[in-house]
Amino acid sequence: MSRRVVRQSKFRHVFGQAAKADQAYEDIRVSKVTWDSAFCAVNPKFLAIIVEAGGGGAFIVLPLAKTGRVDKNYPLVTGHTGPVLDIDWCPHNDNVIASASDDTTVMVWQIPDYTPVHNITEPVITLEGHSKRVGILSWHPTARNVLLSAGGDNVIIIWNVGTGEVLLSLDDIHPDVIHSVCWNSNGSLLATTCKDKTLRIIDPRKSQVVANNFEEPVALQEMDTSNGVLLPFYDPDSSIVYLCGKGDSSIRYFEITDEPPFVHYLNTFSSKEPQRGMGFMPKRGLDVSKCEIARFYKLHERKCEPIVMTVPRKSDLFQDDLYPDTPGPEPALEADEWLSGQDAEPVLISLKEGYVPPKHRELRITKRNILDVRPPAGPRRSQSASEPPLSQQHTLETLLEEIKALRERVQAQEERITALENMLCELVDGTD
Repeated sequence: MSRRVVRQSKFRHVFGQAAKADQAYEDIRVSKVTWDSAFCAVNPKFLAIIVEAGGGGAFIVLPLAKTGRVDKNYPLVTGHTGPVLDIDWCPHNDNVIASASDDTTVMVWQIPDYTPVHNITEPVITLEGHSKRVGILSWHPTARNVLLSAGGDNVIIIWNVGTGEVLLSLDDIHPDVIHSVCWNSNGSLLATTCKDKTLRIIDPRKSQVVANNFEEPVALQEMDTSNGVLLPFYDPDSSIVYLCGKGDSSIRYFEITDEPPFVHYLNTFSSKEPQRGMGFMPKRGLDVSKCEIARFYKLHERKCEPIVMTVPRKSDLFQDDLYPDTPGPEPALEADEWLSGQDAEPVLISLKEGYVPPKHRELRITKRNILDVRPPAGPRRSQSASEPPLSQQHTLETLLEEIKALRERVQAQEERITALENMLCELVDGTD
């Protein structure tokens, strides 16, 4: 009598669980744009969702703790003249997010830690270089202020957000629409998929395709899913890939190993309602005390629902085997170092004591003046002593907004204190 051998894996019993109703985000008008991006981006501080907006494009940014019903007048991030198609948080600054739009531009925004009083309408910088809509964004994993964008013009542009300059433009590699772009772990190579049904591995600094022959797959996994787009999320710490079908209602997850058959099906999380998009929390934003190894943010038509993936363990101690050191918020390289050919692995942090996001850090923009690269025709106008530089102007505006918000909050509290004091007086008078 033969006995079936069960593969040993600490992730064999990973299970998914939807958050309770009071931990969801309600009354959000999720965008109805027919685009293949995730429509949602999340980091340890904020949840960002592309929403419906009249007269242009917008997305909403909520502090993670602001669960429940979202006020219909909650401030949005607006500025694009066309629908927003993709958003991506900077991995090295939790207050910085980039947005790509149908209006051919990319905008980079500084999100304050306090709730703004009005819509955020002024980006820190607008990046213009694409000739058609921009639908894909991806920050470099290890170099500071390096952002990739891909557009309907079949072009990939890599920017230095700190200066607003184009570092690289890959405009002769893809003959058709680019469907997806992904960096490798140290940002030395790119993987892209294209409408021509070709997967390319690209060295962006050489503008060369370095691997293109994928006719024989290492492993083939049949998926009984609809024709909708699959949103893949890979966790290198656990070697688990999660496949979320857009328009589907399930999350399938697989463990990847170095030995055949390479791909091992683990389980499927299913729910009743289909997902319109999906956000994936970086590892440093997870609750290690609950053996949480992944957290998704599933978009419905009018809400966002967290889904937690957990390894069942009874011990309350930190599980070292589940949480190896993971990429933290510090970049390993500057933009010019990466462009010159240097590579560096991500700067890792331990999650043993949990992770606390750093306080607000301002993104500084240093635009190169065209007058600095050619001799001036006459005496140059010096900057007025009363005229602060652009970065200081931006800081001043941010501070003024924060002061205004705090004043309004103080005034509201003073009015409440006065009302309570009056009530107290009435109660005291009534007992005399």
